[in-house]
Amino acid sequence: MAAEATDIEGEEPPKKKGKMGLILGVVFLLAGAGGGYGIVAAGLLPGGGDASPAEEKPTLDVDDVAFVPIDPMLIPLGSPAEGRHLRFRAQLEVVPGYESDVAKLMPRIMDILNSYLRAIDIAILEDPGALITVRAQMLRRIQIVIGEDFVTDLLITEFVQS
Repeated sequence: MAAEATDIEGEEPPKKKGKMGLILGVVFLLAGAGGGYGIVAAGLLPGGGDASPAEEKPTLDVDDVAFVPIDPMLIPLGSPAEGRHLRFRAQLEVVPGYESDVAKLMPRIMDILNSYLRAIDIAILEDPGALITVRAQMLRRIQIVIGEDFVTDLLITEFVQS
């Protein structure tokens, strides 16, 4: 034990390194923070840039769209004894400038929709997600008759079974 006591007493306390490490750490921290801010402010990372979201307003170009209404339709569903009907109303989204051309072909569109809706099974229409499929089928048939370049979408405004 006596030897251990002399070793502890004989050792010198460790020397202080000074404050140089702390100063360098603060300098590197400030340099990194400033560089990060500069990168984000320059727009090199997503979410940065000079314009604030409050200044940016979304624009809606209503000149790139035109609508042609489809006459309301009342389609019998199932057998005549059941007395069930489907009320259908929609609009076609067309390329601007072709509204009158599409309107001239409305009898063809009505024929296609009437034929399709009469042939569809009532069980399919009762499925809540069926409207998406039915809409896609109708749009595809309309685009075959009119042309994909003229009719861009079918907007169903009424689809009621009674």
